Amino acid sequence: MKKQLKQFFKNKKAITPVLSHLLLTVVAVSIMSLATSATFIITTNLRETMGERVLVEDVWFDEINSKIDIYIRNVGRVSIQVAAVYVNKVGQLFNSPFNLEINENDWLKVNFDWISGEVYYIDILTNRGAHIASYYKAP
Repeated sequence: MKKQLKQFFKNKKAITPVLSHLLLTVVAVSIMSLATSATFIITTNLRETMGERVLVEDVWFDEINSKIDIYIRNVGRVSIQVAAVYVNKVGQLFNSPFNLEINENDWLKVNFDWISGEVYYIDILTNRGAHIASYYKAP
């Protein structure tokens, strides 16, 4: 009996394929779970970013307060938060924090000394990375 037991433990030819198949199964399941998690995270962020729709409805150049007033409407499926405002690619101060819920609208007030007759490139950046940009001419 001892001889047979020793011979059984010495013969490892049957154990190696079983362990290799088991290890391969564990690796495959781990990779698939990582891929599934990554896909879920990416599609969730993409859905939020694609659901973000913002319109600039009006722009007023306020000469009394040296400001640019921008009327913004959120027409998307998610709330927005303005992260930055650029005029001619230079960051400007604005009434922060500026948040708009779904179907809300409000005035975004940007501190900027503008000159009458000049054209300004205004770029509004949201927290999710959406840009609302266009050229506007001061009266």
